[in-house]
Amino acid sequence: MIIKSADFICSNTQISRLPIPIKPEYAFIGRSNVGKSSLINMLAQKKGLAKTSQTPGKTQLINHFLINENWYIVDLPGYGYARISKSKKEDWNKFIRSYLDKRESLQCVMVLIDSRLEPQKIDLEFCNWLGEKGLPFILIFTKADKQSNIKTDQNIAKFRKALLTTFEEAPQYFVTSAETLLGRDEVLGFIDGINKNFDAPVFNEDFYKQ
Repeated sequence: MIIKSADFICSNTQISRLPIPIKPEYAFIGRSNVGKSSLINMLAQKKGLAKTSQTPGKTQLINHFLINENWYIVDLPGYGYARISKSKKEDWNKFIRSYLDKRESLQCVMVLIDSRLEPQKIDLEFCNWLGEKGLPFILIFTKADKQSNIKTDQNIAKFRKALLTTFEEAPQYFVTSAETLLGRDEVLGFIDGINKNFDAPVFNEDFYKQ
């Protein structure tokens, strides 16, 4: 897939204010500081499209980026860290889970995992929640350039083995690096394959006019 355009559309915390769901969407989410913004910018080949920060938990809104004018990258708040009140965090969690569970045009959840780490409980729990809801998801292992291929392969194998305690089969995965562009063509090819079979969903248009 060739990326010809990548544009920021909106940020918000109300599902009724999201773009009308007539184009396929891919939600990117992961533990805070997993390298999500860097990965999004790498995929779009547009530096600064998603705001990167050294502060974990910086993304606190749902951000929509329109790619090639026909599909969306959706940047979701990271889980596991945020310097906010417990009540606000619970509100965010409820909003994000509602988006994932009810968004008509969401095609796949891209769960980002830091390839340098052993399996993390919070990542496994989130994957299990997606499984319980029957939501399609894949794994994207990030920061592969920060260590040897052998170490990356070992951590991926451990994560997939941990998932197989609750899943009949492990989901598809990709290995990426925002620095070297590793995995870019593969992830975009995966998205392109889904886009080609996308049918716009039936939705309540009045809901998005509120």
